[in-house]
Amino acid sequence: METDRERGEYIDPEAGKVRFEEVAGRWLASRVVDPSSLIKYESALRLHVNPVFGRRQLRAIKPSEIAGWVAELDARFGSSTARTAFLVLHGSLDLAVDDETIKKNPAKARVVKVPAEKSGRIVAWGDDVVLRIVAAHPPEYRPIASVGAACGLRQRELFGLAEEDIDFEAKVIHVRRQIKKLGREFVFALPKNDTERTVPMSDGAALVLKEHIEAHRPRPYTLPWEKVDGEPRTVSLLFRWTDDKHIRARTYDELVWKPALFAAGVIQEPKVDRRGRRQYVSSRENGMHALRHYFASITLADGVNIKELAEYLGHGDPGFTLRLYTHMLPSSHERARKAVDNRLAAIFSLKSHGAGTERAAVRSPLPRGSRTAAHTQTNFK
Repeated sequence: METDRERGEYIDPEAGKVRFEEVAGRWLASRVVDPSSLIKYESALRLHVNPVFGRRQLRAIKPSEIAGWVAELDARFGSSTARTAFLVLHGSLDLAVDDETIKKNPAKARVVKVPAEKSGRIVAWGDDVVLRIVAAHPPEYRPIASVGAACGLRQRELFGLAEEDIDFEAKVIHVRRQIKKLGREFVFALPKNDTERTVPMSDGAALVLKEHIEAHRPRPYTLPWEKVDGEPRTVSLLFRWTDDKHIRARTYDELVWKPALFAAGVIQEPKVDRRGRRQYVSSRENGMHALRHYFASITLADGVNIKELAEYLGHGDPGFTLRLYTHMLPSSHERARKAVDNRLAAIFSLKSHGAGTERAAVRSPLPRGSRTAAHTQTNFK
């Protein structure tokens, strides 16, 4: 303790008696993040972190306990939940270190292993599967799936698409907003990564949208911007639900998307519960995000490069796009063969590659000291 004082590293042991939940509350209040992230952190703290560490004194929390807790969360709830809960715990303990309540963050110990984000190799649907899924949609919602496959928009971006976002003359779609759920409320918000983007629109996609606009004339719709109490924004929303409000992702998934998957033969027949409701068994791989993977696969196959695709999909880092879809890139073997043959044709036509002249020269070398530059050049030719 005396040495720590001399080094300016002394921390009062009594400070470590503070309970974790007090520091975690301060950490949560200090976050400068979007409202949906704040809700996610609050939920992780309430459901997974505080029940285990909330009443504990900071100085009593051991790395081995954290390691076991993370492993249990991973086994019970999956890597995503474990990673979010660990982020909250780790951040709160970092705050305690910065406030000189404890000397070290036990979550940084080598024994604590955070589960890696599980991501298998993406397999894109074929054209026939996408066609069956789109055809199985009710006519008024069919453009949602069509544009998803043709332009690669996220589900919430499709639901937030407005008439003024479509530029038929330039043949592009301006992705300017999404419909985001904050608790029980909904808001308009910037697309993921807080970045607007422009996506090319094919002639077919343009025709689908024109027909939809003519059949279901878009009308003004208002939601708060970014926050529940944010400034109201009004746009001419393209897609509405049967109650004339915006489309909710869960409702669409259960009543439109999953029945279409079943009709297309992608998932099995649903079970019926005691109240007569259909219970579809689906997986994350069969969500609407699969249409983005399909869009990536067909554009890469026709020569769109990774940087362009990253811009169309709204990825902040083209490296992420490359890691995600590198196995979908078309083989360059044949292009490489043609490129080499075209540029090196003169070399490959040299006689020494076929007539055996060079081998004869090796068998009958000139006497030592008699080899000249002229002889060497002649023999090489």
